[in-house]
Amino acid sequence: MEQDTAAIAELWRGFKDGSAPDARERLILHYSPLVKFVAGRVASGLPQNVDQADLVSYGIFGLIDAIEKFEPDRGFKFETYAISRIKGAIIDELRAMDWVPRSVRAKARAIEQAYSKLENELKRSPEDAEVASELGMSEPELASTLGQISMVGVVALDDLLSAGAERGSGTTVADTIAGNDDPVATFESQEMREMLGDAIAQLPERERLILTLYYYEGMTLAEIGRTIGVTESRVCQIHTKSIIQLRSRLTDAGA
Repeated sequence: MEQDTAAIAELWRGFKDGSAPDARERLILHYSPLVKFVAGRVASGLPQNVDQADLVSYGIFGLIDAIEKFEPDRGFKFETYAISRIKGAIIDELRAMDWVPRSVRAKARAIEQAYSKLENELKRSPEDAEVASELGMSEPELASTLGQISMVGVVALDDLLSAGAERGSGTTVADTIAGNDDPVATFESQEMREMLGDAIAQLPERERLILTLYYYEGMTLAEIGRTIGVTESRVCQIHTKSIIQLRSRLTDAGA
């Protein structure tokens, strides 16, 4: 293990000082499993027609960008730095594809507006029954709608945080929840992180727990469901509902 660490450190030195012409390609090959890992996480919540191999190809651009810009002498862990940029590159491409159906966008927008209206009126997070009533639907209908939206909701919050940021450099939910101190933070808006942190703190305990377990602990939705004793589909719904609430609060705050 120590030999591997020393070899990678030597590769970084050769790449940065130009003494090893093939160092860049060898670094890409060494760290390529990170791309597959991130692509798999993103793909787990997307429709089946989104090919994971395409996500990997998008993520490679983020990895290359990370290798080009990483500064080993600063003492930060490359994997932490790279994962955020890989995810950002994938999200950039998904946004450019505009793959979310208009009908799903319309439903999500209507629910977001309902949350905004009710939170302003009630001065608290509304219950499902109150949101359903505002939308003129039953609670089962609201749950079904959230289930439809959940298929596109996995990247929605990170997409929101990445908007307007340099390619692949967007703040992630994990950065905000955990308060991570990594190089990516130097590129991000402290104000945005604080606003998101405040919005997350206002969520009910179960919603906060699911966001933490998914984005920071790296658990799958199925694993979260087993941990808190609900079905995976219910975790999807709660996750999506939480994202919609956060988007609503950030929008109201002028983010």
